[in-house]
Amino acid sequence: MRAAHIWQVVSAIIVVCLGAMIVSSKLAAAQNAPAPAVRLPAAPSEPAASAVPVASAAPAPPSSAPPVPAPVNEEAKSEEEDFTNLTLSGTVIQGESDMPEGLSDEQKLSLGTGKVPIHRDGKYRSPLANPTMGGPATVKVGFVISEIRAYSISDGSFSADFFMSFTSDKPMPKLHPVFTNGHETECQTVIDVETFRFYRCSGSFTSIVDLRDYPFDTQKLDINVEDAVYGVDTLVFVPDPNRTSLDASFRLSGYGVASVGALALKHQYPARFDRDDLYVSRYKFTLGLDRFAQSAAFSVYVPAFIIVLISLIGLWCPPGELEVRSNAGAPMLAAAVLFHYSLIQSLPATGYLTHADKLMLGVYVSLLLNMATTWAFMIVDEDRLDFWFRLFRAWVPPLTALVMIASVFV
Repeated sequence: MRAAHIWQVVSAIIVVCLGAMIVSSKLAAAQNAPAPAVRLPAAPSEPAASAVPVASAAPAPPSSAPPVPAPVNEEAKSEEEDFTNLTLSGTVIQGESDMPEGLSDEQKLSLGTGKVPIHRDGKYRSPLANPTMGGPATVKVGFVISEIRAYSISDGSFSADFFMSFTSDKPMPKLHPVFTNGHETECQTVIDVETFRFYRCSGSFTSIVDLRDYPFDTQKLDINVEDAVYGVDTLVFVPDPNRTSLDASFRLSGYGVASVGALALKHQYPARFDRDDLYVSRYKFTLGLDRFAQSAAFSVYVPAFIIVLISLIGLWCPPGELEVRSNAGAPMLAAAVLFHYSLIQSLPATGYLTHADKLMLGVYVSLLLNMATTWAFMIVDEDRLDFWFRLFRAWVPPLTALVMIASVFV
């Protein structure tokens, strides 16, 4: 009894010491924390010298005072360049005479009868068309990835640094590249001439995640580029396979490079406004990544098979040891549930079963089959226990093997 009291006192002292250490560490962290920074008004600064325009800048309001001419500096262009109304030259406001003849009221509503500017010349009526171009410029697109960072399998997000080039067969207008699956993107112009543009870019992107073959899945990371202003009557992108690659030092932890490719397509948005009939040329770079097979096997398949093998040990326990026999199955069921839960924690919710899910279904069926043999001893005749014991020991392991093979290859 005295020893018990001594142990309680020692435990209380240990708890008090641990609590004092935690409190002292919190106080020290609070004292060492930097003081909150005071926000000061930001001083006006010049925009970057060679950045691709991302958004249109509103024109300055007219002033009564005469403008003071500023010195021209060709090497320091504005980051925010106004590209509003670049394609409105030669447009007219749509009227009744601009609607094709013989259309029903429903067809007219589908095209749009609003007072929007349209082009009467050329193939397209959209105000974004550019019939004065005299035919589209064929632009070869080069794309070289230097780094992929922070790839998340849960939502398909990643960050990328890359080089992008546009080589045209004839003079092309000023480009305004945008990334349809990107955000917080930034491009710096390195070379800008009429037939060649070269950019260095970085940004965050999202791509579709396909986990049907998980953990031996191959993920495709896409980066989509199109021009913010011009359509296919001005620019037609084509991939340049000789200029589509990865940097020699490219690495991505946990994945290997399965493929590198690109394609170009003509994309049409749902009608965004009346007479919106212009297609947009879109360039799509795709990087295929696959998991390392050895790592996937040891992290998913090996634990699942070990759980099943341990549960099968109970088949060699005699019928008189039902408690020992049951302890070989029920704990393994709990282990399988916890293991399955840890697998799906890092994956997004899907409307289909992955290979890992099918494997765990095989584990559950195998454990249920094993546990059913233990429960069967509670309902069979005692004089038939030896017969059933030999039968279960002979047939359950082969059936379990078939179930696990089916879960792996189906």
